[in-house]
Amino acid sequence: MAATKDRLLALDGLRLLCALVVAAHHLGMAWSVDGVRPTSTHLPQAVNSVLIYGFLGVEVFFMISGFVICMSGWDRTPRAFLASRAGRLYPAFWACVLITTAVMTWFPLTEGIPLPHGLTGGDVAVNLTMLAAPLNVPYVDTVYWTLWYELRFYLLFTVVIALGLTRGRVLALGAGWLAAAVVVPAEVPLAELVMPQFAPYFVAGMTLYLIRRHGMTLPVGLLLVASWLLSLVRVRERVLFANPGFPVPVGPGLLIITLGFAVLLAIALGHTDRWSWRWLAVAGAVSYPLYLLHPRIGYTMIRYAYDRTGLPVPLLVAGAILVLLVVAWLVHRLVERPLGPALRRLIATGRVRFPAAVSMVDGPGSPGGALGLRIGVPAEDGGGVGRARG
Repeated sequence: MAATKDRLLALDGLRLLCALVVAAHHLGMAWSVDGVRPTSTHLPQAVNSVLIYGFLGVEVFFMISGFVICMSGWDRTPRAFLASRAGRLYPAFWACVLITTAVMTWFPLTEGIPLPHGLTGGDVAVNLTMLAAPLNVPYVDTVYWTLWYELRFYLLFTVVIALGLTRGRVLALGAGWLAAAVVVPAEVPLAELVMPQFAPYFVAGMTLYLIRRHGMTLPVGLLLVASWLLSLVRVRERVLFANPGFPVPVGPGLLIITLGFAVLLAIALGHTDRWSWRWLAVAGAVSYPLYLLHPRIGYTMIRYAYDRTGLPVPLLVAGAILVLLVVAWLVHRLVERPLGPALRRLIATGRVRFPAAVSMVDGPGSPGGALGLRIGVPAEDGGGVGRARG
């Protein structure tokens, strides 16, 4: 099968789906809308029984990231690869950190909100580096923890790029990493690099891209099966750790992650290559800022609206997600589009050139369609959770 760096629109749609299920999980279950009872008590139990598995959106995000990072790193130098990743992750992240900090400052909430308070200006500045976790600084918003996992994955993959990216070396990285994830205890310092809880998803994504690029072979197939089996163990651990106040069967979690593997395998094998719906590119573009923005701002919107209107919680959760989708699109259009390519160019070449032309409507070939403001910058290869993408 011919290798391609063309944007895979199915990945964009899958990214948005993951962001939406994570947002629904957090806003519908992971806090208290009235400061007294868990928000889940305001929802039908049938809804809670589905939302509880929303955390698995992160696992699928990591699989997408493994696929996309392997794709975007091929035929690139380490510097070009790191420039690409920085341009993807940082501009939207900076905007979302500052927006969330403003919300925390102007609309303070306390009871029932599972987020740190009393952050200093220095804490916010450290958050902007994405290094809050290793520097032991509280997150502005809790979902940022996934970005530290992404950065460590990028470090590992950059080493392979520096050695020379080949199918054999990616297989060696995947097999070695998966073996380490089995034998390295989570409590030892080495686990910071191995990331045993989430390694199988990154490895699965890389392996799926090898299938995309080189076709299915026995070693690749065995590595994919091994990563799937280990992912089932990790999902079981995560489900058993959940304690929402009602029984959470393991089976649906195993089925969901297996479905994630199946969908990504279908994409890798080219079964979605004919998809050409432009809205999928927009879906992928808003998924990252939606993921970054949804917890604190979503909690705040829902709490203030609930206190003042008493509207049903399911309606408030849905309304908050719709508002956040609009804000996420604005972050993409007004921040990511102009600053991402400029930052990427600065790191890759030492020079920066901001786009000179701004038009109000996208051209017919643009993935943004007729959605409005277009800042004239080239599209880059498909994202990653860092598109949370990666």
